[in-house]
Amino acid sequence: MKRIAIALAFILLSAFSVHAQQAPPLTLARTIPLPGVKGRFDHLAIDAASNQLFLAATGNHSVEVIDLKTGKVRQSITGLGKPHGLAWVAATGSLYVADGALGELRVYKGTPLALAGTIKLSDDADDVVYDEAHHLIFVGHGGSDAANPAKIAVVDVDNLSLAADLSVATHPEALDIDPQSERVFADIAESNEVVVIDAASKAITAHWKLTKAADNVPLAFDGGHKLLYLACRTPGTVIALDAATGKEVSSLPAADGADDLFYDPALGRVYVISGAGEVDAFQVDEAKTLHSLGVLRTAAGSKTALFVPAWNLLYLAVPGACATPAEIRVYSTAKTGMAQ
Repeated sequence: MKRIAIALAFILLSAFSVHAQQAPPLTLARTIPLPGVKGRFDHLAIDAASNQLFLAATGNHSVEVIDLKTGKVRQSITGLGKPHGLAWVAATGSLYVADGALGELRVYKGTPLALAGTIKLSDDADDVVYDEAHHLIFVGHGGSDAANPAKIAVVDVDNLSLAADLSVATHPEALDIDPQSERVFADIAESNEVVVIDAASKAITAHWKLTKAADNVPLAFDGGHKLLYLACRTPGTVIALDAATGKEVSSLPAADGADDLFYDPALGRVYVISGAGEVDAFQVDEAKTLHSLGVLRTAAGSKTALFVPAWNLLYLAVPGACATPAEIRVYSTAKTGMAQ
């Protein structure tokens, strides 16, 4: 009996030791200071070929172009109102910027980047996603009042024209795309639903109502598990939806105030970023069930980021506070990543 007790104690101690030695989901690899950049931040984009990171500095009314090799701001694109969504189109060397105050989608080209054209939208032009197969940019905009109804604009990047403007119930938040099925997903937060758009026909094909939580702001598509992940604010919850049917298959509590979300295909993880200064990490198993991996404490107001799967890195935008300057914190996943 004594031997059994000793053996059990050894097993429990070994299990605890292994758990304690597990690497955290994210570890700080590098910090890039942003001196002089004021106010809050929104979305980011990457030009991997040129090692450039783009940051929508909404409170600074600019887009900051950061050289990842030197860790310096290469260019500050000024003259903007409230830049929100960004998309880099590598094929044409173009940066698309959705400006919520100007109610425009702007395109910048060249070295340095210069304004090359605009598409007029309505107020609160927000998140964007690029459909490479059809050369289309999808942009959520509007929804503030009857004069500015909520829409998802479909912009043809080949001739910079408005190909469609799809009506939705309330302001669209995050967007993502499944390239294989050619579907675009959009969070319609105030209506507690996800809208599904067929990219080829430029038409809305489904409305998926949520039942487990409300105020769904960020989302991300997982092609391997065929899931769509949402983070809701009421209450703080992360939900996995079947990407074919919209059925809610798994959910767990998450931080309040979620504003960004990413899926890590190499490790099968979900990262939820919230303005409270937290990154919640979740594991997705083969049964499509979410499991919490813990919480990374960051900084208040750090609500947006960009995960680059090819580099195993998460770039977190941290606004300045009092005497502390703004910065980009570069986190590596548990899988070895190169700090670009």
